[in-house]
Amino acid sequence: MEQKRKNIAILGSTGSIGTQALDIIRDYPDKFSAEVLVANNNAQLLIAQAREFEPNFVVIANKDKYPEVREALADLPIKVYAGSDSILDVVAMDCVDMVLAAMVGFAGLLPTIKAIEAGKVVALANKETLVVGGKIICDKLKESATSCILPVDSEHSAIFQCLRGENIDDVEKLILTASGGPFFGKDVEFLRNVTAEQALNHPNWKMGSKVTIDSASLMNKGFEMIEAHWLFGIPADRIEVLVHRQSVVHSMVEFADASIKAQIGAPSMRIPIQYAFDYPNRSYSPKNRFSFLEHGCNLTFEKPDTKTFRCLQIAYDCMLKGGNAPCIMNAANEVAVDAFLKGRIGFMRIPEIIESTLEKLPFESKISIESCFATDKEARRVAEDLVAFNR
Repeated sequence: MEQKRKNIAILGSTGSIGTQALDIIRDYPDKFSAEVLVANNNAQLLIAQAREFEPNFVVIANKDKYPEVREALADLPIKVYAGSDSILDVVAMDCVDMVLAAMVGFAGLLPTIKAIEAGKVVALANKETLVVGGKIICDKLKESATSCILPVDSEHSAIFQCLRGENIDDVEKLILTASGGPFFGKDVEFLRNVTAEQALNHPNWKMGSKVTIDSASLMNKGFEMIEAHWLFGIPADRIEVLVHRQSVVHSMVEFADASIKAQIGAPSMRIPIQYAFDYPNRSYSPKNRFSFLEHGCNLTFEKPDTKTFRCLQIAYDCMLKGGNAPCIMNAANEVAVDAFLKGRIGFMRIPEIIESTLEKLPFESKISIESCFATDKEARRVAEDLVAFNR
């Protein structure tokens, strides 16, 4: 039976995930179409993408860029919108089959909620959504008869693939692998003086700047622990992180009978993106083929250094605490990472700012969409003050 072509809304089309997703659509035009393209600020790339893929709808989040985008696409039958409210409108449109949620940070939360409420399949590449509002998202999914989440992060896609056909009650442990980033094995004194350029030089993956810094601090892996907890319903004490420098084993699942399943492949985000797009099928791809013989490396696994890279421990503690703690952590991290990228603080100030923000804000055990936004706003204010008083 021939599969219907999927109309996909790409939130974050100009970012790393979005551009790779469009590469896949370019390679499989009979299977997928870019129905909606959404970008935050990169008007020129959005215009180029729109002219190539001719989506029905384009949204530029930055309203100041709207005239530029509208004028550039005036000769095409593309509806151009601007602002965050427009993003919420397009994800719910009847013509959209799947929403690729690849916006960076807290901004991805509300569009994902709206997509679920509209019954869409969500290919989730925004881990902050589940970090901040995991319970909210899970409750929304229970209320929906048609919506589901297909994970796009390589680690969660790996676990999802390992669990296919398995009974979740048989799972003993989830094992998330981490590359260790560019500073693996370095001590605190070294890390105090690293530059943003050094931190952005990831050994294995090509990602956006925010995610790359999170990888360097291991906060990214902390986020992924929380995300895995909500995606698969596994308690925190049964989620383990191992540093795997080769980035070949993308994650593993250990079962009750002591067997372990792993998903292995080249370190390329095209693979999990295509898997989510094509699910439950697998289309042949000649790209990113992996050969153990050609790779010629040993596969190593080590315990992460949570004393030096404190962000991972902070994330684990926030996962155990629950409530609004992960939301505070995420907001403070976004502020701190942005400040580091702009040269306003040093690398080791990132965990310090997160810890201080968590200490200064009151803990709330129950969260709602409204409380998440209020917590995010206040945590950013506190974190910005801490950055401003950086010494």
